[in-house]
Amino acid sequence: MSDKKASTQAIRIQTERTQYREHSTPLFLTSSFTFPSAELMRDTFSGDEEGIIYSRYNNPNTDEFVRKVCMLEGAEAGFATGSGMAAIFASMAAFLKSGDHILASRAVFGSTHQILTQIFPNWGITYTYVEPDQPESWDAFVQPNTRMLVLETPSNPGLALVDLEKAGAFAQKHGLLLNVDNCFATPIIQQPLKFGAHLSVHSGTKWMDGQGRVLGGIVVGSAELIDKIIFFCRHTGPSISPFNSWILSKSLETLEIRMEKHCENARNVAEFLVKHPAVAEARYPFLPSHPQYDLAQRQMKMGGGIVAFELKGGIDAALRFLNALQLCSLSSNLGDTRTIVTHPATTTHSKLTEAERLAVGITPGLIRMSVGLEAIDDILADLEQALQAI
Repeated sequence: MSDKKASTQAIRIQTERTQYREHSTPLFLTSSFTFPSAELMRDTFSGDEEGIIYSRYNNPNTDEFVRKVCMLEGAEAGFATGSGMAAIFASMAAFLKSGDHILASRAVFGSTHQILTQIFPNWGITYTYVEPDQPESWDAFVQPNTRMLVLETPSNPGLALVDLEKAGAFAQKHGLLLNVDNCFATPIIQQPLKFGAHLSVHSGTKWMDGQGRVLGGIVVGSAELIDKIIFFCRHTGPSISPFNSWILSKSLETLEIRMEKHCENARNVAEFLVKHPAVAEARYPFLPSHPQYDLAQRQMKMGGGIVAFELKGGIDAALRFLNALQLCSLSSNLGDTRTIVTHPATTTHSKLTEAERLAVGITPGLIRMSVGLEAIDDILADLEQALQAI
């Protein structure tokens, strides 16, 4: 199967068929599995034999989902979790101990920020933020106890990019684990491991599911590193359900074709917004006006499905715009077939201080738009009439 295109493998990788010879993988909704002998049960628990023991550990549906993401990312192994944030947390907590220090891009998701600033300090784990677009300045912030570099590219919601090649070289130079949140790009658009990242993390809830149905997350990387995450997650319990794994595995069959359309629509939206008189700025990685356009061209295959834009008139204009939308949904989620619009300053990043938001470009008038699969003319028409209502 490895000689086939990734899009083919995402469709054809399948858990072993049962005696019923089903064409589509069935659901394995069971908490545990039986053994034909005490000896095989002993050997499976000891690790001398491979096998499925318990759905908190592994499950045929989950194994299929993990195999597909590993194939798409070029990873040896992975572990799926109950949500994207469970994956983010596990990718850090499995490797860190009291007294360790983390370097992190200043532009990370709001909940990742809360882990770094509110949870880890209680455990004696410290952090320092670095500027995502200034890798030449990072050396000054490395401490003797620095263990990990945490990045998100493109960032949520400001679409700041990190040069993954430079980040990989930096991590190698200082002996750090490079941990990349690859959610916005998906493995269709970007594979961080190819640039020297050690771990690539996803919220399967977003583009991987693609229809706003289930929660899920996954971490992939080398077998050696994933073994540590498996140990951590098996004994702390943030495992994904078999049903959600089944949904996500099926969804990966259409991820590439969906992302192509999401990106096409998003680029059209960005080109419309950048010319609109009510818009102060529109940000999209494949828009030539993006300050890191050249970098986006080097490390991303497409621009992604997210557009961020700044409305003239600040928060008052933003709220009027949101309330005037008729087709687009108001939701904090993203990566759906349906176009979703949110106001980060009052929703996803509302727990940050104003100074923290401004430091990563989250201004009062910033709108984040997850561009869906509706007809582009209908999306643009809804944006136009809402912008006229400002």
